Amino acid sequence: MSLTELPTELIDGLGVRSASPVSGGDIARAYRLETGDGPLFLKWRPRATPDLFEREAAGLRAMRARSGGLGVPEIIRESPSGLVLEWIEGGRASASTETDLGRGLAHLHRTGHDLFGGLDGAPAGYLGSAQVDLTPTADWPEFFVHRRVIPLIDRGIAQGVVAPEARVLIDRLAPRAAELCGPPEPPALVHGDLWAGNRMIGAGGRNWLIDPAAHWAHREIDLAMMTLFGGFGADCFAAYEEVFAPAAGWRSRLRWYQLPPLLVHAVLFGGGYGAAALEVLRDYAR
Repeated sequence: MSLTELPTELIDGLGVRSASPVSGGDIARAYRLETGDGPLFLKWRPRATPDLFEREAAGLRAMRARSGGLGVPEIIRESPSGLVLEWIEGGRASASTETDLGRGLAHLHRTGHDLFGGLDGAPAGYLGSAQVDLTPTADWPEFFVHRRVIPLIDRGIAQGVVAPEARVLIDRLAPRAAELCGPPEPPALVHGDLWAGNRMIGAGGRNWLIDPAAHWAHREIDLAMMTLFGGFGADCFAAYEEVFAPAAGWRSRLRWYQLPPLLVHAVLFGGGYGAAALEVLRDYAR
C-alpha cells in the first residue's frame, strides 16, 4: 500500500520502504513495515479514542519490565492513533513452550500492588475496544461486581444483546460477591485479555504476550480468560500451579470470572455471548 496512507507521526524517520496489511484483530488496522533495519509492526486506528493506545502502551511497558522470561514487544513509536512495535517472527512450539508460559505468567502475577485498578492510577481502560472503569480501590469484590460486571450488563441490556434478567440476577448475587470472588489476594499485574490469540509463539518456541488490557486485578482473571476459548495446554496450568498455586476452589470460580469477557463480546459482537453470560449468572444464582 502507499506509505502516504499511513500516519506520518508513527512512521516518519523509521526508514520505512513499504507496508503490507497483516491480520491484527478487530480493533486496529495492522501492517508489516519493511525498513532498512528489519521489519516492524504497525497497529493503527484512525480517530481512536484518545487514551486507547496510551493504555495499551502502559500495559506493554509494565509487562515487559516484569515478564518472567516471556516475550513482550518493545514499543518503537506511539501516538494517540496507534503503535509501532518490534516485529515478532512466528515459530513453532517447543517441548517447553506451555511450561514456560505457566511459569512466566506465575512470575508476572507475583508483581504486587496496593490497589486494584488502572496502571499508574488511570481511572479507565479498555477490554478490546470497550471502555471499562479502572478507578483504583482496595476492595476487589466491589471492583469486580460494581465497576466491571454491572456496568457491562447495563450496557448490554441497553443495546438489546443481554436479557434484562441478567440485572435481576447480578443484583441477587452482589451481596455474595466476597464469597464468589474467592479468598482475598493482593492485586496482581494481569494481562487482562489473555486468550490464545494474544499469545504468540516465536522463534525457538518462545511465548510472546501481545494486545494487553493490563491492570491490577485478581490473578484468576487471566486464568479464567485462558480457559474461556481454550488454546493453552495442561502443562501450562500445571507449571503455573507449581510456581504460584491459586487458592483452593479456583476452578469453580472460572466461569464467574469469565463474565466480563463474555459481556464485552456481547456488547461488541452480539451473537450468543449475552445468552452465555446469562447462563453463568443463572448457575451461580441457583
